[in-house]
Amino acid sequence: MHTRPVFGEDHALFRAQVRRFIAEQIAPHYAQWERDGITPRALWRAAGEAGLLNCQLPEPYGLGGDIGHAACVIEELARANYLGIGFSIHSDMVAPYLMQYGSDEVRARWLPAMARGEAIGAIAMTEPGAGSDLKAIRTRAERQGEHYLLNGQKTWITNGSNADVVVVVATVAPELGARGLSLFCVDTALTGVTRGPPMAKIGQHAQDTSELFFQDVAVPVSHLLGEEQRGFDYLGEQLAAERMAIALRAAASAEGMLDETVAYVRQRKVFGRFLIDHQNTRFVLAGAAAQLAMLRSFLDQCLAAQLQGRLDATVAAMAKLNATELQGTILDDLLQLHGGYGYSSEYGIGRAWTDARALRIFGGSSEILREIIGRTL
Repeated sequence: MHTRPVFGEDHALFRAQVRRFIAEQIAPHYAQWERDGITPRALWRAAGEAGLLNCQLPEPYGLGGDIGHAACVIEELARANYLGIGFSIHSDMVAPYLMQYGSDEVRARWLPAMARGEAIGAIAMTEPGAGSDLKAIRTRAERQGEHYLLNGQKTWITNGSNADVVVVVATVAPELGARGLSLFCVDTALTGVTRGPPMAKIGQHAQDTSELFFQDVAVPVSHLLGEEQRGFDYLGEQLAAERMAIALRAAASAEGMLDETVAYVRQRKVFGRFLIDHQNTRFVLAGAAAQLAMLRSFLDQCLAAQLQGRLDATVAAMAKLNATELQGTILDDLLQLHGGYGYSSEYGIGRAWTDARALRIFGGSSEILREIIGRTL
């Protein structure tokens, strides 16, 4: 990997620590977690002990690092082809909502436990009839004294089976559409919270994804995040960081698979010659390397802006769109170079290819991102 000025020496040391953790704690067991359809809670506790969770939050709520440390975790998991590990949702999406909009009570109750890996976080936004269309959300929260009664159904919840705390998007004023939305910090141990069975997916099998159901769940008023009817604004404030995290995952995944493919074509023979000796192979690899070099330069500029607190939402949309679309194209080309082995589970490229497909959908589909970018032209 080329020198990246956006990262300092402390980031380099931390990245090495992340790589050791992955090699020791994840690599030997990941295939079994794929078969099990869930990542064990013990891994979360180990990650907490190693300082890999809530990296960008100040102590005692997290590592006390910055977004660069969070990026190291995101990139190294993706580079090693472990997209099913849900640390980023927990640390870089749930935790910032609680930190920025939660009460002192919420922060003290959940964030230190999340940093230790003792509590696992998830976001419940999508509904069976409402994906990117936030005004179609039907989950309702009605104020009754010192509680809100929460009723509704959420789907495609990453970390859903493991989650202890969930950021739930609900409406307090359905007649206002998206402007009636509010965010709530919900303890999954509360009466009325139930989980559906793990959802069947084509990829990221080690990632527990499920539906969540809320029936007359009494959520304390103190667990409202921020102000009532500001949920749409808060989601908009956080989406740029979420999309940037997805972009970093996509780029690192493609880079990791390019490295693995180069190693593969150097030892695989076709018609008596190593694959690397065929011009077509070299051209495919050269094209991938050139495109990824440009993508990496752009993403590091975006990351530098994010570290300075000035990442533009439209630029973040561009980052996710470019990264996930290019990831899909490059992984498809790299799988083709593996021939039949690319379609088997023997090599990592097959898993990378299927795992990557979701990245063009969640966090804002490519079509939604094009609409967002197009409106600024």
